[in-house]
Formats: sequence, structure tokens, C-alpha cells
Amino acid sequence: MLRQPLLDKLSALRLTGFCQALMEQREMAHYGELAFEDRLGLLVDREWTRRENNRHQRLLKAARFHQPACIEDLDLSPARGLDRRLVLELADSQWVRHHLNAIVLGPTGAGKTYLACALGQAACRQRLTVRYVRTSRLLDELSHAQADGSYPSLLHTLARIDLLVLDDWMRDPLTAKQTRDLLEVLDDRYGQRSTLLAGQVPVAEWHSRFPDPTLADAILDRLVHNAYRLALKGESQRKSRSPLAMVNT
Repeated sequence: MLRQPLLDKLSALRLTGFCQALMEQREMAHYGELAFEDRLGLLVDREWTRRENNRHQRLLKAARFHQPACIEDLDLSPARGLDRRLVLELADSQWVRHHLNAIVLGPTGAGKTYLACALGQAACRQRLTVRYVRTSRLLDELSHAQADGSYPSLLHTLARIDLLVLDDWMRDPLTAKQTRDLLEVLDDRYGQRSTLLAGQVPVAEWHSRFPDPTLADAILDRLVHNAYRLALKGESQRKSRSPLAMVNT
């Protein structure tokens, strides 16, 4: 039997995986045939795996993804217009480490949000911090933060996130104040962090949707020129996956 003081010390050190694996080794005779270094290696591997899984779950929770998407479940058929090589390249998240951006475009229901969340989840696997948010809700957060005095703190938090995913980009008209708020966020991130934009408005129409041309130039200069672009095609995924569609087929 393992001595309780040893188990207590392992627990105090938060070596839960190590402790569980050690008890399993004591209960299974075949572990006794292994060399000390091999048994120790198995214990360390269990603890390392536990900590990696916990870290990944914390990153996923903090990201607040709209959908539980992952790269493995993406439909990369030619009909969707996706470049398989580019998607897999982006999935390794080196573009995030190099502080580049990405733009996901496509019609309503084409799967922009799913793709954006899948790339964000891939970044979490690489131990990168991610935050998913609809653009309108981010603007509301910024406005409320200005009202309660937490605006500088919110800007600081956003500036430290490795990948900021802004969904429904340019969907709604922007006010001059909202444009300035976006510029504050994006200026802090330019060259330091990555931003992924997902929306259905073509890039060529973005400039005209800002109320101030000068601010539009500043924002687009920080987003577009160093961004990968993915353009989805095809019918709405919601329509094709609807139970009613299958009934009417």
C-alpha cells in the first residue's frame, strides 16, 4: 500500500494525474517488470497529459466560441470554394504566431462562423488565447466599459488576446464613435496580435460603410493588407441540414 503522507504531498503539489497513475501502477503487477525510469516516465506523461487537457479546456471556455467547431469536421469539398491547402496551413496557427490576420467571407449560412470557430479552436490547441465575439456585441462592451470606467482595462485585455475573432463584420452600420472604438482596439493589436474577420460584405465595400473616410483608411490599413482570405460558396448550410429539407427531398 502507498503511504498516505506520500499521496497527501502529491495532492498538495497538485500532481493529480501523477498520483492516479502511481496508484494504478501499484495495483497492476506488470508495471513491476519495467525499469524505474520507464515507470517514472509513464507517471510524468500522465501528469503532463492531464495538465495539457485542462489548459485546452480553459482556453476553449475563455474563447466563448459560438459553435463547437473543429478543423476535422470541416467540409472542404470543391463546391464550397475552399482551398484545402490554405485551410490546413491556417490550421497550424503559424499565421497567429506571426501576427497576421484572416478574412472569411461568404453568403448567409455558408458556414463562415463555423470556419472561424474551427480556426480559433485550432489556435487553442496550439496554446494560443482566443476570443470569439460578434462585432455588434464587442461594440456594446466597449460602450458600456466607457460608461462604467473600465474602458482602459477592457482595451488592455483585448490587446493581449492572441487571436480575436470578430463575427458578422460590417453587418450593421457604424457610428463615428463605434469606428473610433474599433480603431483603438485594432491599433493596439496591429503587428502584435492577430484578428480574424467573418462576414458576408465584400472587402471592396467596407470603406464606404464607415462614416469617416480617414478612420476607414486607418482601420482597413491595419486589417486587409496582411490578411489571408477565404471565400465560401454554395447554398446555406442551415438549409441543407434542416430536417424539413430531408422530408421534402
